[in-house]
Amino acid sequence: MRTGAPEVPATGVWAEVVGQPDAVGTLHAAADAARRQVRGEPVPPGAMTHAWLFTGPPGSGRSIAARALAAALECEDPDELGCGRCTACRTVLQGTHADVKLVVPEGLSISVAEMRALVQAAARRPSTGQWRVVLIEDSDRLTEGAANALLKAVEEPPPRTVFLLCAPSDHPEDVSVTIRSRCRVVQLRTPLAGAIAEVLRERDGIEPELAEWAAEVCGGHIGRARRLATDEQVRERRESVLRIPLGLQRFSDVFTAASGLVKLAESEAVTANEERNEAEREELKTAMGAGGTGKGTASATRGANAALKELEKRQKSRATRSQRDALDLALVDLAGFYRDVLVTRTGSGSALNHPDFARSSQKAATEWTSESTLRRLEAVLECRTALNQNVKPLIAVEAMLATLFTG
Repeated sequence: MRTGAPEVPATGVWAEVVGQPDAVGTLHAAADAARRQVRGEPVPPGAMTHAWLFTGPPGSGRSIAARALAAALECEDPDELGCGRCTACRTVLQGTHADVKLVVPEGLSISVAEMRALVQAAARRPSTGQWRVVLIEDSDRLTEGAANALLKAVEEPPPRTVFLLCAPSDHPEDVSVTIRSRCRVVQLRTPLAGAIAEVLRERDGIEPELAEWAAEVCGGHIGRARRLATDEQVRERRESVLRIPLGLQRFSDVFTAASGLVKLAESEAVTANEERNEAEREELKTAMGAGGTGKGTASATRGANAALKELEKRQKSRATRSQRDALDLALVDLAGFYRDVLVTRTGSGSALNHPDFARSSQKAATEWTSESTLRRLEAVLECRTALNQNVKPLIAVEAMLATLFTG
């Protein structure tokens, strides 16, 4: 996307938006127009708008770019937009700013009740900052009712409210046409490996060789590159997934590998949520007066038990989503492997998704035809679709692996 916006130095909150100079230029110009608008100065029509849609592939930094804009809108530094140092910038990035509401779906969807409450809050004037900002990550998870509730607010927005939506694309399957038509779209691209490696080295202090490897195999996903570079268990899980294609020697291996893959995703989901779940339970018990004595204890206990059941329900929904996200990431890795096999067979010279598994893809390229490789790749993609349609994970994975075995 070439916008003609001036290049913005990668400092402050903008340093987090890796490999997106055009988008940063557009967002910085909009934040500047917003600041001048607050001061009562004239600004060009359309320089700042009340609704934005950030799109791009996984790992491109949609929510990071949206948070950077939110921080720049609230920034207290008189000379720099999005300084990253002031209280407003820091609280926005930490998700604690009073006027910036972050919606991060923990379940499989965003309900209409949640969205109606959010729209009501968005109608209020800013309390401490210059703007009231509503940032919705994964807005493609809005139910139809929730999307309709949001549409009303986007159609008639309060004067100092900005909506920032994040979605994989502006396709109607991800964002309704009516909502999209009222948003200014910012299209992000997959960051280059060099830019990711530089961030890992300079900001995270990762050893150069490890940073370059993580940047090459992360598929352009900055967050995953950081996890690969810093967590040995993440590296081991990736390797176990990429050993599956050549590890299917007997049909019985299909069921063993399927069970292992699903358990791997379950384990990752538990690891990701365990500490948070326990902290939420303890916090709720304390708030409900757990361990108290005296008059009213019995009714308080009943209320606490009901609240705990509701919390467990939300945590179960979050665990389901985490498991599916982990499983989907494994499927993306598998798809990348079969793509590498096709690249090797054709001798195109294109960069491999998994260069550290080049020997395995070379071996597969000598044993499989291009047609059978494509069938395997299609099976992986069909499995992703099945999971999105709520097919039981084990059944979907077993069906996929049966095709991977037979070709």
